[in-house]
Amino acid sequence: MNGDYIVRAAAAEGAIRAFAITSKNLVEEARRRHNTSPVATAALGRLLTAGAMMGAMMKGEKDVLTLRIQGDGPIGGITVTANSHADVKGTVQNPEVLLHARADGKLDVAGAVGNGTLTVIRDIGLKEPYSGQINLVSGEIAEDLTYYYALSEQTPSSVALGVLMNRENTVRQAGGFILQLMPEAGEEIVGQLEKRLGEIRSITALLDGGEGPEEILSHILGEFELEILDRIPTRFFCNCSKERVKKALISVGKTELEEMIASGETAEVSCHFCNESYQFDIQELKAIRNMLEN
Repeated sequence: MNGDYIVRAAAAEGAIRAFAITSKNLVEEARRRHNTSPVATAALGRLLTAGAMMGAMMKGEKDVLTLRIQGDGPIGGITVTANSHADVKGTVQNPEVLLHARADGKLDVAGAVGNGTLTVIRDIGLKEPYSGQINLVSGEIAEDLTYYYALSEQTPSSVALGVLMNRENTVRQAGGFILQLMPEAGEEIVGQLEKRLGEIRSITALLDGGEGPEEILSHILGEFELEILDRIPTRFFCNCSKERVKKALISVGKTELEEMIASGETAEVSCHFCNESYQFDIQELKAIRNMLEN
């Protein structure tokens, strides 16, 4: 399969469920749209990568997942939303943040995020969306999601996420995996899996070595009778449109619209998630204002 995609798999006769992704293109698209610095690209890219896999776990056609990290570090907040088709989009509060690399040469995502919270919201069409929140344990995002699954969903999981940058600050590799133990997983399976995970190099090193999601899962779960169930294309996709932005302008209220009209200039409104800009001339603004009067 060309482009970004997710592999859904099972192992150990269903005692382990697994997802793995290559997400280089969608992370590069986010970097290009938001003009993110390397450390902001890595932070947003990791959350986008997780969001795509977690979106693909949802069953309903219209289900929507939101991941929100709010920290006291210089990056501020990161928000990602995904649907069950693995379409994902995201934004970062301070896209141009610059930080020195860590002592091991890696991008300091934890330093950029700081202390704060991770919130997971699943809107599955019920009256109220399901929402869970934890305090960040490291700010590295993968560890935080591992902790979230254990604490909020009582599902023992292993989450790995990585973004590798080129020297010119484009995305070289991006991807990850989520492994989850089902209730029937015995201690022997747990011990074996922990041993395999302990031997794994970084996810981006595996991707850079030419391994795709299938090979990565085979690498970890090969001895557990791995079964590939599905391959799901994933992409950076925003469903904004001029019509949606128009509805947002209606919600700002008559007073603010009057001020825009009085300025005599075309109003430009940008979508937070994809940075696409939409322009409304004075006549269009007057038409929107008139809708409020009717």
